Amino acid sequence: MSQNLEAVIFDLDGVITDTAEYHFLAWRSLAESLGITFTREQNELLKGISRMESLELILDLAGKSLDYGNDEKLELSERKNGYYLELIRTITPNDILPGIEKLLKELKDHKIKIGLASASKNAFQVIKSLELNDYFNYIVNAAEVKNGKPDPEIFRTAADMLQVSYENCVGVEDAVAGVTAIKAANMFAIGIGSMGALKQADVIYQDTADLTFARLIDHFKNSKTK
Repeated sequence: MSQNLEAVIFDLDGVITDTAEYHFLAWRSLAESLGITFTREQNELLKGISRMESLELILDLAGKSLDYGNDEKLELSERKNGYYLELIRTITPNDILPGIEKLLKELKDHKIKIGLASASKNAFQVIKSLELNDYFNYIVNAAEVKNGKPDPEIFRTAADMLQVSYENCVGVEDAVAGVTAIKAANMFAIGIGSMGALKQADVIYQDTADLTFARLIDHFKNSKTK
């Protein structure tokens, strides 16, 4: 078994850029149109899960899940997406989180493959707006993934398409469901955020600026010598 790092697979929201505020505003607009109050605290429950799962959760919180059929829920999810797309039109490379582009550049320079495993169906558009397309060897199309996080499918799909072994991958996530998915995929997990919430991760940084190429390599190598 090789002990060399072959690929790093990133989540998008909260790791590459922070579109969480746009998602919250879009969900709140939809909720208000349905007569539902949706708070920032409730929004935390949506981290790392798919659009349809998020919609179901919001409707459940209001006791309205049974008020809508499948076709109506699909229309509601598309309406939310329309609100979101309007908001993310303003995204530019200035919205890349601290240290991330430097890390991507160093990974590419060292010929380490780079993947994106995001639950967002707008990941391609966001990466294009951030002008980061050239760094990614593969971006998983969330619409083609059957099982959302915490299922490992999306991370395994990225590794399969990159043609690398799971145990030689690092996954970077800011959500509990995402970290769970990385570990279930038999990959090394780096968490960005709260140490308490992301305790399942192998290593945790509060901020992306602290995650450097040298540190990432050291963490991975140390994990192989234990």
